[in-house]
Amino acid sequence: MTTTVSLIGVPTDIGAGARGASMGPEALRVAGLAAALEGYGLQVLDCGNLSGPANPWQPPVDGYRHLPEVVAWNTTLHGAVHAELAQGRLPIVLGGDHCLGLGSISAVARHCRDTGRKLRVLWLDAHADYNTAALTPSGNIHGMPVALLCGHGPAELTGIGGTTPAIQADVVRQIGIRSVDAGEKRLVHEAGLEVFDMRYIDEMGMRHTMEQALMGLDDNTHLHVSFDVDFLDPDIAPGVGTTVPGGPTYREAQLCMEMIADTGRLASLDVMELNPALDVRNRTALLAVDLIESLFGKSTLMRQG
Repeated sequence: MTTTVSLIGVPTDIGAGARGASMGPEALRVAGLAAALEGYGLQVLDCGNLSGPANPWQPPVDGYRHLPEVVAWNTTLHGAVHAELAQGRLPIVLGGDHCLGLGSISAVARHCRDTGRKLRVLWLDAHADYNTAALTPSGNIHGMPVALLCGHGPAELTGIGGTTPAIQADVVRQIGIRSVDAGEKRLVHEAGLEVFDMRYIDEMGMRHTMEQALMGLDDNTHLHVSFDVDFLDPDIAPGVGTTVPGGPTYREAQLCMEMIADTGRLASLDVMELNPALDVRNRTALLAVDLIESLFGKSTLMRQG
Protein backbone atom coordinates (compact mmCIF):
# COMPACT_ATOMS: atom_id res chain seq x y z
CA MET A 1 0.00 0.00 0.00
CA THR A 2 1.22 3.51 -0.79
CA THR A 3 2.46 5.51 2.20
CA THR A 4 1.16 8.90 1.06
CA VAL A 5 -2.54 9.67 1.20
CA SER A 6 -4.19 12.74 -0.29
CA LEU A 7 -7.28 14.30 1.24
CA ILE A 8 -9.57 15.86 -1.37
CA GLY A 9 -12.48 17.81 0.06
CA VAL A 10 -15.58 18.11 -2.11
CA PRO A 11 -17.94 20.47 -0.26
CA THR A 12 -21.21 20.03 -2.13
CA ASP A 13 -24.65 18.56 -1.54
CA ILE A 14 -25.59 19.08 -5.19
CA GLY A 15 -26.94 15.54 -5.69
CA ALA A 16 -28.72 15.15 -2.35
CA GLY A 17 -32.27 15.65 -1.14
CA ALA A 18 -31.19 17.42 2.07
CA ARG A 19 -28.74 20.25 2.54
CA GLY A 20 -25.65 19.88 4.75
CA ALA A 21 -23.37 17.23 3.23
CA SER A 22 -21.36 20.15 1.84
CA MET A 23 -20.01 20.60 5.38
CA GLY A 24 -18.78 17.00 5.54
CA PRO A 25 -15.13 17.61 4.59
CA GLU A 26 -14.60 20.15 7.36
CA ALA A 27 -16.31 17.92 9.94
CA LEU A 28 -13.91 15.09 9.07
CA ARG A 29 -10.94 17.44 9.41
CA VAL A 30 -12.24 18.75 12.75
CA ALA A 31 -12.61 15.12 13.89
CA GLY A 32 -8.85 14.72 13.43
CA LEU A 33 -8.61 12.61 10.28
CA ALA A 34 -5.17 13.81 9.18
CA ALA A 35 -3.54 13.33 12.61
CA ALA A 36 -5.18 9.92 12.98
CA LEU A 37 -3.73 8.72 9.68
CA GLU A 38 -0.30 10.17 10.49
CA GLY A 39 -0.44 8.06 13.64
CA TYR A 40 -0.18 4.98 11.41
CA GLY A 41 2.99 6.18 9.69
CA LEU A 42 1.24 7.61 6.66
CA GLN A 43 2.20 10.89 5.07
CA VAL A 44 -0.93 12.99 4.69
CA LEU A 45 -1.24 15.62 1.99
CA ASP A 46 -4.37 17.74 2.45
CA CYS A 47 -5.19 19.09 -1.00
CA GLY A 48 -7.86 21.38 0.45
CA ASN A 49 -11.31 21.63 -1.08
CA LEU A 50 -12.29 21.54 -4.72
CA SER A 51 -14.59 24.29 -5.89
CA GLY A 52 -17.64 24.15 -8.08
CA PRO A 53 -21.08 25.65 -8.64
CA ALA A 54 -23.35 26.49 -5.72
CA ASN A 55 -26.42 24.37 -5.05
CA PRO A 56 -29.32 26.15 -6.82
CA TRP A 57 -31.89 23.98 -4.98
CA GLN A 58 -34.17 23.61 -8.00
CA PRO A 59 -36.69 20.89 -8.99
CA PRO A 60 -35.61 18.22 -11.49
CA VAL A 61 -35.44 18.95 -15.20
CA ASP A 62 -36.15 15.97 -17.48
CA GLY A 63 -35.79 13.68 -14.47
CA TYR A 64 -32.41 14.94 -13.24
CA ARG A 65 -31.91 17.48 -10.50
CA HIS A 66 -29.01 19.94 -10.90
CA LEU A 67 -27.57 18.04 -13.88
CA PRO A 68 -25.11 20.73 -15.11
CA GLU A 69 -23.83 21.32 -11.57
CA VAL A 70 -23.43 17.59 -10.91
CA VAL A 71 -21.47 17.26 -14.16
CA ALA A 72 -19.22 20.17 -13.16
CA TRP A 73 -18.40 18.85 -9.68
CA ASN A 74 -17.80 15.29 -10.88
CA THR A 75 -15.63 16.38 -13.79
CA THR A 76 -13.45 18.41 -11.41
CA LEU A 77 -13.26 15.52 -8.94
CA HIS A 78 -12.40 13.06 -11.71
CA GLY A 79 -9.40 15.22 -12.66
CA ALA A 80 -8.25 15.59 -9.04
CA VAL A 81 -8.46 11.87 -8.21
CA HIS A 82 -6.80 10.82 -11.46
CA ALA A 83 -3.92 13.26 -10.83
CA GLU A 84 -3.30 11.90 -7.30
CA LEU A 85 -3.32 8.29 -8.52
CA ALA A 86 -0.88 9.21 -11.29
CA GLN A 87 1.47 10.58 -8.59
CA GLY A 88 1.34 7.25 -6.74
CA ARG A 89 -0.72 8.59 -3.86
CA LEU A 90 -3.85 7.12 -2.27
CA PRO A 91 -6.72 9.60 -2.67
CA ILE A 92 -9.33 9.92 0.08
CA VAL A 93 -12.34 11.85 -1.18
CA LEU A 94 -14.10 13.72 1.61
CA GLY A 95 -17.72 14.23 0.51
CA GLY A 96 -20.09 15.70 -0.14
CA ASP A 97 -22.98 13.62 -1.27
CA HIS A 98 -22.66 10.22 -2.96
CA CYS A 99 -23.27 11.48 -6.50
CA LEU A 100 -19.52 12.18 -6.23
CA GLY A 101 -18.83 8.45 -6.43
CA LEU A 102 -19.27 8.97 -10.14
CA GLY A 103 -16.28 11.30 -10.53
CA SER A 104 -14.14 9.39 -8.07
CA ILE A 105 -14.72 5.87 -9.39
CA SER A 106 -14.60 6.89 -13.05
CA ALA A 107 -11.11 8.27 -12.33
CA VAL A 108 -10.07 5.07 -10.56
CA ALA A 109 -11.41 3.00 -13.48
CA ARG A 110 -9.47 5.15 -15.93
CA HIS A 111 -6.30 4.72 -13.85
CA CYS A 112 -6.81 0.94 -13.88
CA ARG A 113 -7.22 0.97 -17.66
CA ASP A 114 -4.04 3.07 -17.97
CA THR A 115 -2.01 0.74 -15.75
CA GLY A 116 -3.51 -2.63 -16.68
CA ARG A 117 -4.84 -3.30 -13.20
CA LYS A 118 -8.05 -5.04 -12.20
CA LEU A 119 -10.63 -3.02 -10.28
CA ARG A 120 -12.75 -4.08 -7.33
CA VAL A 121 -15.22 -1.58 -5.85
CA LEU A 122 -16.72 -2.12 -2.40
CA TRP A 123 -19.87 0.00 -2.11
CA LEU A 124 -20.72 0.31 1.60
CA ASP A 125 -24.18 1.85 1.70
CA ALA A 126 -27.75 1.49 2.91
CA HIS A 127 -28.85 2.11 -0.68
CA ALA A 128 -28.01 0.41 -3.98
CA ASP A 129 -27.82 3.83 -5.73
CA TYR A 130 -28.89 2.16 -8.96
CA ASN A 131 -31.78 4.46 -9.79
CA THR A 132 -32.45 6.16 -13.11
CA ALA A 133 -34.47 9.26 -13.94
CA ALA A 134 -37.30 6.99 -15.10
CA LEU A 135 -37.45 5.30 -11.69
CA THR A 136 -37.05 8.10 -9.17
CA PRO A 137 -39.49 11.00 -8.83
CA SER A 138 -37.01 13.05 -6.80
CA GLY A 139 -34.38 13.25 -9.55
CA ASN A 140 -31.69 13.36 -6.82
CA ILE A 141 -28.53 12.11 -8.52
CA HIS A 142 -27.01 10.76 -5.28
CA GLY A 143 -29.38 7.82 -5.78
CA MET A 144 -27.96 7.08 -9.24
CA PRO A 145 -24.13 6.89 -9.27
CA VAL A 146 -23.74 3.11 -9.60
CA ALA A 147 -26.22 3.03 -12.47
CA LEU A 148 -24.41 5.96 -14.12
CA LEU A 149 -21.03 4.27 -13.71
CA CYS A 150 -22.51 1.20 -15.40
CA GLY A 151 -23.71 3.31 -18.33
CA HIS A 152 -27.36 4.05 -17.48
CA GLY A 153 -28.03 7.77 -17.90
CA PRO A 154 -27.15 10.88 -19.90
CA ALA A 155 -23.87 10.87 -21.83
CA GLU A 156 -22.46 13.90 -19.99
CA LEU A 157 -22.55 11.84 -16.77
CA THR A 158 -21.80 8.32 -18.04
CA GLY A 159 -18.81 9.51 -20.09
CA ILE A 160 -16.87 11.53 -17.49
CA GLY A 161 -13.95 9.08 -17.45
CA GLY A 162 -13.68 9.03 -21.24
CA THR A 163 -15.16 5.53 -21.54
CA THR A 164 -18.82 4.49 -21.35
CA PRO A 165 -19.61 2.57 -19.28
CA ALA A 166 -16.87 3.52 -16.81
CA ILE A 167 -17.11 0.11 -15.13
CA GLN A 168 -18.82 -3.23 -15.53
CA ALA A 169 -21.28 -4.22 -12.82
CA ASP A 170 -19.23 -7.32 -12.00
CA VAL A 171 -16.44 -5.26 -10.36
CA VAL A 172 -18.84 -3.97 -7.67
CA ARG A 173 -19.70 -5.61 -4.35
CA GLN A 174 -22.46 -3.83 -2.43
CA ILE A 175 -22.52 -4.31 1.34
CA GLY A 176 -25.11 -3.29 3.94
CA ILE A 177 -27.95 -2.58 1.50
CA ARG A 178 -31.39 -2.32 3.09
CA SER A 179 -33.34 0.28 1.10
CA VAL A 180 -34.00 -0.42 -2.59
CA ASP A 181 -36.92 0.82 -4.70
CA ALA A 182 -38.96 -1.81 -6.54
CA GLY A 183 -37.92 -0.71 -10.04
CA GLU A 184 -34.35 -0.28 -8.89
CA LYS A 185 -34.33 -3.85 -7.55
CA ARG A 186 -35.28 -5.14 -11.00
CA LEU A 187 -32.44 -3.15 -12.61
CA VAL A 188 -29.94 -4.42 -10.02
CA HIS A 189 -30.92 -8.01 -10.80
CA GLU A 190 -30.72 -7.39 -14.56
CA ALA A 191 -27.24 -5.88 -14.17
CA GLY A 192 -26.05 -8.84 -12.10
CA LEU A 193 -24.74 -6.64 -9.29
CA GLU A 194 -23.42 -8.65 -6.38
CA VAL A 195 -25.31 -7.41 -3.32
CA PHE A 196 -24.71 -8.47 0.28
CA ASP A 197 -27.76 -6.94 1.92
CA MET A 198 -28.49 -6.78 5.65
CA ARG A 199 -30.51 -10.00 5.49
CA TYR A 200 -27.41 -11.75 4.13
CA ILE A 201 -25.21 -10.18 6.83
CA ASP A 202 -27.71 -11.14 9.54
CA GLU A 203 -27.85 -14.75 8.34
CA MET A 204 -24.20 -15.32 7.38
CA GLY A 205 -22.32 -12.83 9.57
CA MET A 206 -19.99 -9.99 8.57
CA ARG A 207 -16.91 -12.23 8.45
CA HIS A 208 -18.38 -14.54 5.79
CA THR A 209 -19.83 -11.55 3.93
CA MET A 210 -16.44 -9.86 3.68
CA GLU A 211 -14.69 -13.11 2.70
CA GLN A 212 -17.12 -13.34 -0.22
CA ALA A 213 -16.84 -9.66 -1.15
CA LEU A 214 -13.02 -9.76 -1.11
CA MET A 215 -12.68 -13.09 -2.87
CA GLY A 216 -10.42 -13.09 -5.91
CA LEU A 217 -8.28 -10.06 -5.01
CA ASP A 218 -4.68 -10.42 -6.14
CA ASP A 219 -1.49 -8.34 -6.41
CA ASN A 220 -2.81 -6.72 -9.59
CA THR A 221 -6.12 -5.57 -8.04
CA HIS A 222 -6.86 -1.93 -7.21
CA LEU A 223 -9.35 -1.98 -4.31
CA HIS A 224 -11.59 1.08 -4.06
CA VAL A 225 -13.89 1.56 -1.07
CA SER A 226 -16.86 3.91 -1.44
CA PHE A 227 -18.09 4.41 2.11
CA ASP A 228 -21.47 6.12 2.48
CA VAL A 229 -21.80 6.91 6.18
CA ASP A 230 -25.48 5.86 6.04
CA PHE A 231 -24.09 2.31 5.70
CA LEU A 232 -23.92 2.42 9.51
CA ASP A 233 -26.87 1.99 11.81
CA PRO A 234 -28.33 5.44 12.57
CA ASP A 235 -28.19 4.67 16.31
CA ILE A 236 -24.42 5.07 16.08
CA ALA A 237 -24.26 7.42 13.05
CA PRO A 238 -27.12 9.94 13.11
CA GLY A 239 -25.37 12.54 10.93
CA VAL A 240 -26.65 11.55 7.49
CA GLY A 241 -29.51 12.81 5.34
CA THR A 242 -31.00 9.44 4.48
CA THR A 243 -31.00 7.28 7.62
CA VAL A 244 -32.26 3.71 7.31
CA PRO A 245 -32.64 1.65 10.51
CA GLY A 246 -31.06 -1.76 10.83
CA GLY A 247 -27.53 -1.14 9.59
CA PRO A 248 -24.26 -2.69 10.77
CA THR A 249 -23.33 -2.27 14.41
CA TYR A 250 -20.08 -0.69 15.54
CA ARG A 251 -18.38 -4.08 15.84
CA GLU A 252 -19.67 -5.30 12.48
CA ALA A 253 -18.44 -2.11 10.83
CA GLN A 254 -15.04 -2.45 12.53
CA LEU A 255 -14.70 -6.05 11.34
CA CYS A 256 -15.64 -4.99 7.82
CA MET A 257 -12.92 -2.32 7.80
CA GLU A 258 -10.30 -4.53 9.46
CA MET A 259 -10.82 -7.29 6.90
CA ILE A 260 -10.40 -4.75 4.10
CA ALA A 261 -7.18 -3.56 5.76
CA ASP A 262 -5.95 -7.16 6.05
CA THR A 263 -5.93 -7.48 2.25
CA GLY A 264 -3.29 -4.76 1.92
CA ARG A 265 -4.97 -3.77 -1.35
CA LEU A 266 -6.81 -0.56 -0.45
CA ALA A 267 -5.79 2.00 -3.07
CA SER A 268 -8.50 4.70 -2.97
CA LEU A 269 -11.37 5.70 -0.69
CA ASP A 270 -14.55 7.79 -0.71
CA VAL A 271 -16.17 8.99 2.53
CA MET A 272 -19.60 10.27 1.56
CA GLU A 273 -22.88 11.72 2.88
CA LEU A 274 -21.63 12.89 6.27
CA ASN A 275 -24.06 15.67 7.21
CA PRO A 276 -22.91 17.70 10.24
CA ALA A 277 -26.18 19.68 10.21
CA LEU A 278 -27.96 16.49 11.28
CA ASP A 279 -25.22 15.20 13.60
CA VAL A 280 -24.86 15.33 17.37
CA ARG A 281 -21.62 17.02 18.52
CA ASN A 282 -19.72 15.69 15.46
CA ARG A 283 -20.29 12.14 16.71
CA THR A 284 -20.74 10.64 13.24
CA ALA A 285 -17.58 12.29 11.92
CA LEU A 286 -15.59 10.96 14.89
CA LEU A 287 -16.96 7.47 14.24
CA ALA A 288 -16.10 7.76 10.54
CA VAL A 289 -12.51 8.71 11.43
CA ASP A 290 -12.35 5.76 13.84
CA LEU A 291 -13.46 3.38 11.06
CA ILE A 292 -11.09 4.95 8.53
CA GLU A 293 -8.26 4.29 11.00
CA SER A 294 -9.27 0.63 10.94
CA LEU A 295 -9.07 0.66 7.14
CA PHE A 296 -5.45 1.75 7.52
CA GLY A 297 -4.41 -0.77 10.11
CA LYS A 298 -5.80 0.09 13.51
CA SER A 299 -6.77 -3.25 14.96
CA THR A 300 -8.42 -4.50 18.11
CA LEU A 301 -6.69 -7.82 17.54
CA MET A 302 -4.83 -9.16 20.57
CA ARG A 303 -3.75 -12.56 19.30
CA GLN A 304 -0.51 -12.79 17.36
CA GLY A 305 -0.76 -13.75 13.69
